[in-house]
Amino acid sequence: MAGGRRRGGGGRRGGPRQHPETPGPASSPAPVSPAAPTAQPTTGAAPKTGRSKKAPEEPAARAPDVDSLGFQAMDRNVPGLSHVILQKLNMKSYEDYKSAMDGRKRGSDFGIRTYFDMFQKMEDTFKFCVECKKLPDALPDPKSLRRCKRCQNVYYCGVACQRANWPLHKKFCKKLKLVALDRLVEWLVFTGDIPFPTETWTKPARDVKGWEDWFSMQEQLEEKLGAIVAGRYMTLLWANAGKPRPEDAELRESIRRLVTDFHSRPLTIGLGLRLFGIDPLTRPLTVHVVGASHVETLNTRLTDYDELTRMFPGHQGVEMVMVGVDVVDGPIMRPPLTTLAPPGRVYLSSYKGLYHDFWESHVETKLAARPDLVVGFHPGFHACPDLLAGWLPTLLLLRDYRLPVLFTVYSEQELKASLQILVELETHVVGYASNPFASLRPEQVYSSPNKAPVYCSSHYIALLGAEAGLGAEELEDDDGWQGGEPSGSAVAGGIAPGLG
Repeated sequence: MAGGRRRGGGGRRGGPRQHPETPGPASSPAPVSPAAPTAQPTTGAAPKTGRSKKAPEEPAARAPDVDSLGFQAMDRNVPGLSHVILQKLNMKSYEDYKSAMDGRKRGSDFGIRTYFDMFQKMEDTFKFCVECKKLPDALPDPKSLRRCKRCQNVYYCGVACQRANWPLHKKFCKKLKLVALDRLVEWLVFTGDIPFPTETWTKPARDVKGWEDWFSMQEQLEEKLGAIVAGRYMTLLWANAGKPRPEDAELRESIRRLVTDFHSRPLTIGLGLRLFGIDPLTRPLTVHVVGASHVETLNTRLTDYDELTRMFPGHQGVEMVMVGVDVVDGPIMRPPLTTLAPPGRVYLSSYKGLYHDFWESHVETKLAARPDLVVGFHPGFHACPDLLAGWLPTLLLLRDYRLPVLFTVYSEQELKASLQILVELETHVVGYASNPFASLRPEQVYSSPNKAPVYCSSHYIALLGAEAGLGAEELEDDDGWQGGEPSGSAVAGGIAPGLG
């Protein structure tokens, strides 16, 4: 449902990926977000793919079902919570949920008839006592749950549970207030109010060190933020959210966080190009997003990565191919190009299947271009043996073909676990660091919120080939790279300093 990205929910029209037992947000499936009634149409005709022969039929790929594992992990924290989510989304089973994630369920099928109904259903999925984990139906009075007045995020079944939980909750209450606010304001991503129109960068990419520099390049920023705050859909939101409207200053900060959340992926890809010295101004490029799912593809518009064009004005063309078993049908569900990407444009395409199958059926047969960079947003192969087994053929392919690879993770803990696996696979870890373009939106563990929030793509790992590959000193010097090549003992002992 719109807005509720439960470390997860509808984030970027799909929500962050969930993995069981990950050190980041606890596993929970992303509730479906029906398209907003004002979704902006996508314009512009697609260039011809120049396909000389018919692509082989895509295999019915099978891999570990991350969302299914997420439901299981969520119910371990709060028994019965997955049933509540399905019920509120007008679904009878997990199969219905998967159908919705695959884009085969219309927004009207969720039983949502009004704005108030939409926001109320979203809020109902957060109603459980954070101390004793009881759902409303398990209480003598289902209406006895009361929300924390400070954060407007967590619930308690009574004063006793609230007092018992306060020593823990007080550590996170302020951050959880931001989480709850962003969860609602995110609806404006669906309406098209967020992100606001951006400008061609007035500084070279190497001089933009983070979000402060990026925001400084946006002309009339305060006017743009003010227009969103005063807009029709912001007014509708707070007329139907069942919560008091925050001060305008709080709403402006929420919009800024959500803008960074939206643009984090394209800017992280741009960072990867810079780190490996890949110049989009000199030749057309192809980027493969491996392990793509509903997170990257649900309701994705053809223009969602156009910030790369503003980052590299005058580039020779960039094709982004989303590859994954959970890629959602939509505007970007079109075959990869067999010709060069159009100059000055970012062209999105996709393939529904496993990456090593895509490589064999498309790249080796030249139905798709060999990538200049491969990116994986939160691959999660560290989370459990089943997920690692599903990722193993792809990890080995990326290593053996010496492809430049950039993976992102949610936290330092997840970074350590991922590095350990990559070292054991004898993959050459070029470096790793904090991401200057990480999302600034805090994310909570949905079914266990009293934990430190994490941030999408907070750290990255750069890989190239096997152990004897490219050294860290060969990356772009201007990027302040301080990662280095970790040994097994280094991975166990600590994290290298971050990129400045």
